[in-house]
Amino acid sequence: MDAGTTGEARKPLLRALSGEAVWPPPMWLMRQAGRYLPEYREVRKQAGDFIALCTTPDLAAEVTIQPIRRYGMDGAILFSDILMVPWALGQGLRFAEGEGPVLDPLRDATAVASLELDKVRERAAPIFETVRLTRAALAAHAPKVALIGFAGSPWTVAAYMVEGHGSKDFRTARGMAYADPTLFGRLIRTLVDATTDYLLAQIEAGAEAVMLFDSWAGMLPPGQFRRWVIEPSAAIVRNVKRVHPSIPVIGFPRLAGPLIGEYAQRTGVNTVAMDTAMDPRLAASLVPANVGLQGNLDPLSLVAGGIALETEARQILAAMRGRPFVFNLGHGIEKETPPEHVAQLVRLVRSGG
Repeated sequence: MDAGTTGEARKPLLRALSGEAVWPPPMWLMRQAGRYLPEYREVRKQAGDFIALCTTPDLAAEVTIQPIRRYGMDGAILFSDILMVPWALGQGLRFAEGEGPVLDPLRDATAVASLELDKVRERAAPIFETVRLTRAALAAHAPKVALIGFAGSPWTVAAYMVEGHGSKDFRTARGMAYADPTLFGRLIRTLVDATTDYLLAQIEAGAEAVMLFDSWAGMLPPGQFRRWVIEPSAAIVRNVKRVHPSIPVIGFPRLAGPLIGEYAQRTGVNTVAMDTAMDPRLAASLVPANVGLQGNLDPLSLVAGGIALETEARQILAAMRGRPFVFNLGHGIEKETPPEHVAQLVRLVRSGG
């Protein structure tokens, strides 16, 4: 169900992701569905735990659509988590209250060999049903809104799988990549295959664009970045494009710094998402003109609202005018964000700044 073959490339977000300089730019926000919305908190209570919410299609579809209903964003991103791929591979996963994700640490060849690549589609079937339900609801009630599927990129997902939890430095995972690159490479190849299949299934279910989140890309020095961030991401993009050449792919190499240009050139993504620390004008000079940019408002300026929010947003809009661009944040919405500040931002972006 490629956008280019269904006539839905007219959707503003898909036009921008496909290389058109749309103005005012289309917008959506990372973590736009989540804890800052009272309607989300009500659904979260019904689900019980976080994994149950991600794997109950009716509830996950409702959460995905909530910010569209409230704000009229141009993109709805599937409500899920980057660690659902390790979960689908059979790695133990739970989300501890106040701690974040906790996984059974993967530290040796036996653990890597135990990952069940052939079970990913079966285990993740409820997530693909969420995509189907969401796409149908958008077609009926918000036909100009594009549905974005996503996955974590192999480096970031592997870092959690090896470490067993979130970390400030992912020391164990980075150490494995240096000390046993053969074993780490085997894990990365498994994740390339699993992530490809996971994204292809989302596209088959109705996703019109997909995004790769490499949240911890900036942990790595240039040589490691090229090996564990750029090369696996490029492999996934090639695999997806081989089957669905017109589906746009967004890449988010968070904290890549000046390597954002090389990432854009070598991975084959259609659009690169900028993190909060990236100067949009620098990114525009490093990223090829035919590759779009997405970002990169500081989520804390959205918490502040008012003049601070308007000043930051206008600077980004001024820097991006004239090139393919999607307005977004440089990281996910903070849970303390007042919903009315998001409404303020939507009005500003819709006006073109």
